[in-house]
Amino acid sequence: MTYQHRELAAGKWNRLSFAEQMANVGSEVERTIAWKVKEQPEYSRRAFERALELLDLTIADAKNRTRLRELLRVREALADHFAFDNIYQSSHEAWQRYFRFFLMAARGNR
Repeated sequence: MTYQHRELAAGKWNRLSFAEQMANVGSEVERTIAWKVKEQPEYSRRAFERALELLDLTIADAKNRTRLRELLRVREALADHFAFDNIYQSSHEAWQRYFRFFLMAARGNR
């Protein structure tokens, strides 16, 4: 598999805390939303793919095993919102709120 985030995929990702990992996923989700609002579907798609890649790295990180249910649901709901029919009826604002908590937690850990 070819990774956009090669250094992170090579092991650096696993050294980040869970909050830092999710804050980084959230940054890519923010970019996805921003490009979507600017009506730049290709840039939005690329940002979404990077978000999924980071989320997949988070899912694969052994320290996050106890959070697997939540992480897999987040992945499913993100895909539903950005790539499919949004049957869960999530919104850009809801995703921004969800990931904002991780950003605040990650900043608090520094």
